Amino acid sequence: MIAIGFEGSANKIGVGIIEHTPTGAVNVLANVRHTYISPPGQGFLPRDTAVHHRAHVLPLTQSALAEAKLTPKDIDVICFTKGPGMGGPLVSVAVAARTLSLLWNKPLVAVNHCVGHIEMGRMITGADNPVVLYVSGGNTQVIAFAEQRYRIFGETIDIAVGNCLDRFARILNLSNDPNPGYNIEQMAKKGKRFVELPYTVKGMDVSFSGILSFIEQLAAEGLKPAKGRSGEKEVEEPITPEDLCYSLQETLFAMLVEITERALAHIGATEVLIVGGVGCNERLQDMMGDMVQQRGGFLFATDERFCIDNGLMIAQAGILMYKTGHTTPLEDTWCTQRYRTDQMLVTWR
Repeated sequence: MIAIGFEGSANKIGVGIIEHTPTGAVNVLANVRHTYISPPGQGFLPRDTAVHHRAHVLPLTQSALAEAKLTPKDIDVICFTKGPGMGGPLVSVAVAARTLSLLWNKPLVAVNHCVGHIEMGRMITGADNPVVLYVSGGNTQVIAFAEQRYRIFGETIDIAVGNCLDRFARILNLSNDPNPGYNIEQMAKKGKRFVELPYTVKGMDVSFSGILSFIEQLAAEGLKPAKGRSGEKEVEEPITPEDLCYSLQETLFAMLVEITERALAHIGATEVLIVGGVGCNERLQDMMGDMVQQRGGFLFATDERFCIDNGLMIAQAGILMYKTGHTTPLEDTWCTQRYRTDQMLVTWR
C-alpha cells in the first residue's frame, strides 16, 4: 500500500510518499519540500505563504513521483493536513489534494498535523510508547498515549517555543535561511555568559511570552554592560547577542525538560520522543538526553529531514488511518486552524 502526503500548514510545503509492505516493512520512497523564506527581521504572512505553496505544490508532486519511480496509478491514498496551522496555506494544499483525488480517482484522508509528527517520529526511531515532547513554531505540548488518543499532559498557555525563538531572531535581525531557530542555535553556541531570565512553569504548563518581553527589552536597551574581573582590575564586559541567545535557549529548554520529566514520572514511562521543528535543536536533545539517562530511560529524536514539517509524516499518519478504515468524504475536506492533538481517535494502536 502506497500513500502520498501533502503538508503545508506553515511556511513549508512538503510532499512525501511512503510504502507499507505486506510483510510489515515501511519504505520511504520520497520526501521533498520547499520553504518560503521571508526577509530578515520579518515573519511570513498567510497570504504570501499561500501563494508560495500554490506555486510549488505541483512541481514538488512531480518531483516526488519521479524520485519514487511511480505514476499516479501506483498511489492508493492521498493524505493532506487538515490542521492545525495557518488558514491560507492549509487551504492551498487541501485544494491541490482534492484536485488530485478527483483526477486520479483516489480516496482522501485528512490528517492532524500534530499526530503526523508523532507517527513520523515513532516510525523513524522505533520508539514504542514514549512520552512525546512536541515543539514547533506553532505548538508546544507534552503528550502521552492513553485510551485511543494522544493525551496532552502539558502545553504552552500563550505562544509556542518556536514562535518565541523566531520572534527574538527578528529582534536581532537574523536571517530566516534556513530558519530563525537554527540561526539562534548557532549564535547560542558562541555565548559565554548566562543572563538570568524569567522562568515560568505553572504545573504542567509553560509560558513564554513574559520571557520574550524581558529579553526583547534587554536587547532594545543596547545590551547593557555587566562588570567582570580581569586580573586585579574591574572591566566592563558587554552582554552580547550570543549571550542572550545562549541564555534564552538554556531557560526555555530547562522548562521543557522539567515538564517532560514530570510526565515521565506520572505515567512511569522510560522513553521520550522529541518531535517538531525545534526538536532538531542539538542543545535541547542534549539536555533532554541527560535527564532521561539519569532516570534510566531512552531518548528518541530525529534530524531535520523528519523533525521539520514534511509531507512524509502526513503520508505515514494517513496510511495508518486508511488501513484502519478511515477515509474523508470530499465534503468534509475542509481545513481548520484549531485541531487539537487529542481530538483524533487513534484506531491503529
